[in-house]
Amino acid sequence: MTRIYLDHNATTPPLPAVVRAMAQAAAAAYGNPSARHAEGRTAARRLARARRQVAALVHAAPDEVVFVSGGSEADNQAVFAAAAAAPAGRRHIVATAVEHAAVLEPCRRLEREGWRLTLVRPGSDGCVSPEAVAAALDAETALVAVMLANNETGALLPVAAMAPRVHAAGALLLVDAVQAAGRVPVEFGALGADLLALSAHKLYGPKGAGALVVRRGLALPARILGGRQEERRRAGTENVPAIAGFGVAAGLARRRLRSRAAHDRRLRDRLERGLCAAVPGLLVHAALAQRLPNTLYVSFPQMDGASMAEELDRRGIAVSTGAACGAGDVSHVLRAMGLPPEAVAGSVRFSLGIANTAAQVDAVLAAVREIVRRHGPPPCCGGRCRNR
Repeated sequence: MTRIYLDHNATTPPLPAVVRAMAQAAAAAYGNPSARHAEGRTAARRLARARRQVAALVHAAPDEVVFVSGGSEADNQAVFAAAAAAPAGRRHIVATAVEHAAVLEPCRRLEREGWRLTLVRPGSDGCVSPEAVAAALDAETALVAVMLANNETGALLPVAAMAPRVHAAGALLLVDAVQAAGRVPVEFGALGADLLALSAHKLYGPKGAGALVVRRGLALPARILGGRQEERRRAGTENVPAIAGFGVAAGLARRRLRSRAAHDRRLRDRLERGLCAAVPGLLVHAALAQRLPNTLYVSFPQMDGASMAEELDRRGIAVSTGAACGAGDVSHVLRAMGLPPEAVAGSVRFSLGIANTAAQVDAVLAAVREIVRRHGPPPCCGGRCRNR
């Protein structure tokens, strides 16, 4: 049975060119990039090339890119380093209530250590308004964390409109762009971000590589000590093969951004229309918001989302009930949006990618119709879906 993979927001399969680049780097660029001999210089050149490729993806300068192990480390380093560098009297953090746990958990750690934490709730559409963020700022705010695209709903947040107010308050702005990069245009400078988190495995690169983009001139203390790597911003010998793969993935994402987005959006819309027609009372989360082109998060009425995901898995279709990092937990994103418990429990996320086809979408729709017919509620509204 050929499986259908619709969980690209959890991770993407590395592209063949990425795998080749990693193998070549492992074989030919095995030297320590910090070493002052030919083998070290070879590795350092491969590292520099990847830094340029990643920087180009988000329109940053190469010297602003700090390589780390992934999005979680980038978010953690940003939160803790910003807190450590905060001026005296600034011990307040503002974050949206829909941030990834890699942002929320460090913020909560600081809250337990005496910091004030304000979580700004979204509207029912999954978006957080610039006005709501501005209202949470005060003279003690050191850091504001706002994701560019939500990993569950796909909702795009108006980060660029928030940045001037954040900076006017004297705070730093952390933007988690892990889900956005490679799917929608991301411009570090235009966003007004001071810190930007990226992850390779969300854009068809390898796991174990990510980046924290740090605005030039912003000096933050390192969280990992013990070496001069990454201009003393993150100690530890760089994972050159994974970073090489990250660079290739970033380069491909930049060149193919429009075609990938059009492909994903076409299939996502086909799936959304088909589900709304097939499932009476279906609820589409963040349907009224601007969303990532590949993401569709829905609630099946009177059905358990985990059961639906398991039924689809048995039929060779991979989906999820929300964030992979929070598997088994109730979605904090949907709860923050004010959804009732039954809608939260019935949620399933479909996230498409470049290898998916219209035939696969139609196969998914057929499988859902069969599951609903066997296990779901009787027709109640003539196939009209409820959008939120």
